[in-house]
Amino acid sequence: MILSYFRTILLYLVLIAVIRLMGKRQIGEMEPSEFVVTMLVANLAAIPMQDGAIPLFSGLVPILTVLGSELVLSAMSLRSLGFRRLLCGKPVILIENGRVLQDNLRRTRVTLDELTAHLRQKDVLDLSTVQFAILETNGQLSVFPYPKERPASAKDAGVQAGKQYLPVTIISDGRLLKKNLPKAGKDAAWVHRVLESRNADVKGTWLLTVDAGDRIQWQGKEGA
Repeated sequence: MILSYFRTILLYLVLIAVIRLMGKRQIGEMEPSEFVVTMLVANLAAIPMQDGAIPLFSGLVPILTVLGSELVLSAMSLRSLGFRRLLCGKPVILIENGRVLQDNLRRTRVTLDELTAHLRQKDVLDLSTVQFAILETNGQLSVFPYPKERPASAKDAGVQAGKQYLPVTIISDGRLLKKNLPKAGKDAAWVHRVLESRNADVKGTWLLTVDAGDRIQWQGKEGA
């Protein structure tokens, strides 16, 4: 029983390492080959987890083999455009200048209902307002309305937009992130002043951020 427990923990940690090595894209935007690798790794890990008679090393070898193959294929796809298209395919235009390309829909096996559903998710109800809709290799649909149908930007409206800065987290869930203080150009005394002005302390603070424009966002813990 204890041996099974430790085998499962070890395989779990190995799987995390494998996914990390494969890259963050595996989680949210998988190409067909990446999806296959993920499914294979999960199934290969399940076998030694369930069957204690299988040596742990025998379970790790195929997982590491699949990982090695994926890394080699990824390197080859970076070097060769033809190989990348063979492995991952290429984007397909489904709508061009407001017209649905029916042949491309049939070729990609996308139904009209699926297409309109994807467009509704992009807040598009009228097909004629779409200049281009492209099915990407990861299965996502990129939608480009005609310029006149797009919301006006600050530049289009002639409005001078304010500068935008990336906020730095100073306190997260009651923990002071001291390493982030130099990044924000702040110190412990500044944190004390900010919390004092809000009648709060570090442990009672759920989130405290500050950006280069000295914009502060503070939120206390619920029930604190």
